[in-house]
Amino acid sequence: MPFRYACRMNKQRLLRHKRSHLTERNFPSAGEDAALVSVGPSPYDQPGSSYKLAFTDTEFILREEMRAVRMQLELLKPELIQTEHGIESTIVIFGSARILPRDVAEQRVAEAIAKEDDAAVKRARMQVEMSHYYEEARRFATLVTRATCAADAPLVVVTGGGPGIMEAGNRGAFEAQGKSIGLNIVLQHEQQPNPYITPELCFQFHYFALRKMHFLMRSVALVCFPGGFGTLDELFEVLTLTQARKVRRRPILLFGEAFWRKLVNFDHLVETGMISPEDVHLFHFVETAEQAWEVLSRAFDLENAAEADAEEAAE
Repeated sequence: MPFRYACRMNKQRLLRHKRSHLTERNFPSAGEDAALVSVGPSPYDQPGSSYKLAFTDTEFILREEMRAVRMQLELLKPELIQTEHGIESTIVIFGSARILPRDVAEQRVAEAIAKEDDAAVKRARMQVEMSHYYEEARRFATLVTRATCAADAPLVVVTGGGPGIMEAGNRGAFEAQGKSIGLNIVLQHEQQPNPYITPELCFQFHYFALRKMHFLMRSVALVCFPGGFGTLDELFEVLTLTQARKVRRRPILLFGEAFWRKLVNFDHLVETGMISPEDVHLFHFVETAEQAWEVLSRAFDLENAAEADAEEAAE
């Protein structure tokens, strides 16, 4: 290396080093202090002591008076991490945790038949029939992920993180080699996250309200499959917020028209004046992943957007 060049490089390095002092921290970070405190034992590090750093003191953080802080943490943690991963737009998939993959449902039928339990056979055959929705949710998530993965703001699937339809949504995105989010909730009978969620985007909540807020904060559409109380709670909250114009209007898709019309008499709500006639247009019925994708494509002109992105990439 020529001597002059070496001298110039050393001078530049020295200048950068000096300038770094203009922006370096004035105080140790919280992480550094937490690590320093944990290096050695202290005579005050014992049960009942107040010596711990406040932000490492679990007993203190879990006090009743700290609820507002805990709620803020549950709002901030998923928000910051999703921002770091560049997630801007999501597709929310709701549905029952009890709907099984077809192969598992068929195995349940075989087991029930072997036990000669007529009631169990009937239940298992219904599970096979409902497994159709698992497969549609899985295909829909794959379709969305593949179709938008190259976009400037890809549509990321988000589910409640558990089994059933939630698993199907995360699984479809996983099989399309895309990211997906799981917003799990602590329940008395512990909910384990399904194995298809992107690990960095697998969250756990204590507060239902904060979890619901994160479902909607980035969503451009909500896709609702058959489900029970939890699914109905999530669906009707979204419909209420949309009807009241507390959130922007977005596609709300209900998979399985026959199921939903038997479960909820929307016409009766209109006839009795409980909702306005135009309120039934807040949602769309669909039967297949392709139909759902068509509704989204029309709403956001996704096919033309995908072509434009492809042309831009080619240039």
